[in-house]
Formats: sequence, C-alpha cells, structure tokens
Amino acid sequence: MHQDEITEVLHRPLSQEMLARDLTRLAYVAKDGTPRNVPIAFTWNGSQIVMCTSTNAPKLPSLRVNPMVALTIDTEVHPPKILLIRGRAELDAVDGIPQEYLQMNGSYTMTAEQRVQWEAEVRSLYDGMVRIVVTPTWAKLIDFETTLPSAVEELVRQREQRQRA
Repeated sequence: MHQDEITEVLHRPLSQEMLARDLTRLAYVAKDGTPRNVPIAFTWNGSQIVMCTSTNAPKLPSLRVNPMVALTIDTEVHPPKILLIRGRAELDAVDGIPQEYLQMNGSYTMTAEQRVQWEAEVRSLYDGMVRIVVTPTWAKLIDFETTLPSAVEELVRQREQRQRA
C-alpha cells in the first residue's frame, strides 16, 4: 500500500473519530511463535500510533524479535466501525512517564481528585516506560455502509454476477 493511500484512509472523518478512541487491540507474534492480541491504550499524534507499557511487559521481548504488528480500533455498536492498521513497532525506553501515557488516559471519566490520585499512583509505580510507536504501513476502514471486509466485497460481486446471469 502506498503512503498516499494510507494517508487518505487515515484522514477520513470516521478514521479520525476512531483514532480519537481510547483503546486499540495490538496483535503481535509471541516468542513461542503463537499469536497474541492485547487491548492497550493509545494516542494518535497525526502520523503514528503511540502506546506505552511497563519496562517488564511480556510483549517487549517479542516485539524486539518481530516488530511487525496489527492494530484494530473498533466500536461496540451495530454496524461496527473498524479501523485496521498494520505497521512496524519501534520501541523507545524512556525515564519517567511519557506525556503520551498521561494524555491517552485522559479521556477516562475521572473527577479532578481521582485524576490527581491516579497520576500520583502512576508516578510512584513506574521509574520508566517503553513507548511502542507504530507508523502505519497499511490501513483499511470498514464501516459496513461504504466499505466492507474484502471477503464480503467478493461475495457481493459473486452475487451480482449470479443475478446478471
């Protein structure tokens, strides 16, 4: 997929709504060769998905061996809205708490007092974190109104061919 195609998909209004959500599902290959898929908070900086995790997270050794990942951001309503992204994870260990981590957790409903307590707890727990940064190399938006999964698109084409015959 060419960069201009990726950019076009990610700049659609619905994609921008999806990129403003709280959670994505991060799929990667574990060190034992089996697939993993974990929910993780994220933020979109306009060109990259940024996720943050603890320095001892089990996913980090796997991502060092095989940095290729797939992300799914979706809704819980019918018809679902789904943004699929593939890319390569770059790992960036940082001291302290990355600003993105504080930012990505900012949309959860917390009172001001709860937010202060949460941030104090986070700062007392983590000496550092790892930023998982994914630059999209492929993207697809599925809204089940104007776009469908490729297999469903193929079934629609086959049905139309049968109806014309």
